[in-house]
This record gives sequence, C-alpha cells and structure tokens, in this order.
Amino acid sequence: MKTPLIKNRIILVLVIVVIAIAFSVSRSLRRTGFRPLDGVYVSRVIDGDTIKLSNGMYVRYIGIDTPEIRERKGNGWIYNPMPYSEDAKAFNQRLVGGRWVRLEFDVQKKDRYNRLLAYVYTGDKMVNMEMVRAGYAMIYTYPPNVKYTDRLLDAQRDAREHTRGLWSSLSTDVISASETSKNIGLIKMVEARVLDTYLSRRVLILDCVDNFKVVIFKDNLAYFPKEILRSPDNYFKHKTIRVYGVIKNYKGSPEIIANSPSQLEVF
Repeated sequence: MKTPLIKNRIILVLVIVVIAIAFSVSRSLRRTGFRPLDGVYVSRVIDGDTIKLSNGMYVRYIGIDTPEIRERKGNGWIYNPMPYSEDAKAFNQRLVGGRWVRLEFDVQKKDRYNRLLAYVYTGDKMVNMEMVRAGYAMIYTYPPNVKYTDRLLDAQRDAREHTRGLWSSLSTDVISASETSKNIGLIKMVEARVLDTYLSRRVLILDCVDNFKVVIFKDNLAYFPKEILRSPDNYFKHKTIRVYGVIKNYKGSPEIIANSPSQLEVF
C-alpha cells in the first residue's frame, strides 16, 4: 500500500509533466502562428473574404470584396468560380487557415446573414489589408463601417500600380458595354452610354446600353459629388461614362459596383 508521501510525489510529478507538456505545446503553437491569446480560432476558410470560426460563427471581412467561388442557382448555390477566386481563397488560407486570430469590430457588428463583420488580425497584420495589397480583393466601402477606408484605398492603389492579382487584367484598353458579358470576374475599364437612372432608398443604378449597369449604394453617394444625389438624371442621363471595377453578373446583367468616385468618370 502506497504511503501518503509517495502519493503526493506521484501527483507532483504528474502536475509537473502536464505543465511541461502545456508549455511545450503553447510554444510550438506560437511558432506555427497559433495564438490562443488572440481570441478566436479559424476552423475553415470559405473564400477570399469569409471564414468560419471554431464556435460556428462566420466572419465577413469588412471593407473588401473578393471574386465569388459560388453563384446562387434557385434556392441553393453551385460551384462556379470567377477568375482569381480560388487564388484569393488560397491566399486567405495561407494567412488565417487553422490559426488563432483577433477580431476588431466597426460600427455594425453583424450583417443581415448574421455573420460577424470584422477586421481580422494575425499578429499585427490586418488580413483585410493584406488581401487588398496582394491584389486579391477590391475595397468595398459600406458605411457606417468605414474606419480604415483611407488605408484600404492606399493599399489598393499600390496593388493597382504594381498590377498584382486582379489588377493584372486591367490594361489601358477600354472595352465597350457589349463586351462586358465576356469579361465577368475581371477588372476592366468600361465605356458606356447611360440611358436612364434609378434611385431608391438603398441604391443608385445607372442603366446603360447593352444591358450593362453601374451600381452605387446610396450610403456611398456621400463620397461622390453632391449633384448626383440632387439629380442623377441631370448628372448621368444620355452621357458617356467610364467606370472600372470587377464585372459581375447579377440576374443576367453585367454590372460594376462603384464604391469610390475614383472608379467613375463622366464625359
């Protein structure tokens, strides 16, 4: 029969072993980028701008937009990757996949899909910013979450000047509205004539020739000339515009979302 002294020594040895193992694992995790003290663990990378946490919550990166991997078909989604979408996901995976990350929130904490809206950090690096700087994301300004808009714009200018990622598809050549449907998923400069405008509580749409549209969310109109909001018809109707951005397909119509006045010129 073991004496109390022997039992105490065994317990002490076990405690020391457990502490040593915990310290070793913690140090190993830090070397590989796992930072438990940063707060939340990324269990899955969905695409270039969305991740899933180990607690089951999804996080949508604030201020950026990356090419879509899936598109909605009926009530579900099908795999139909846009150009650079897999590259964006792979880059995001390298940054945050299987890592502990820190979240910073802006004014709105969740979107209508109940996803967390956040700036995501690994160490001192903001992942949102790294995605833009590498050319795998464009800025997607949506007030009131605009805390780092200026910094994201600077990162985008840098990516554009160095033709990284998505920006490698943007040349000095201007395409017509009739060519937009053949360039879905690419950043292009499009020249088109505006036939009509539509302003709702949420969005301003410029209806152009060849079924091409330019979309400006109303919250973003504060960054554009005030005359646009006063009378979009006077400002745009029957005029020629040049707009650059990712060409997307929305309900059969090619469109570009303009988040910044720098994307749009009127002639």
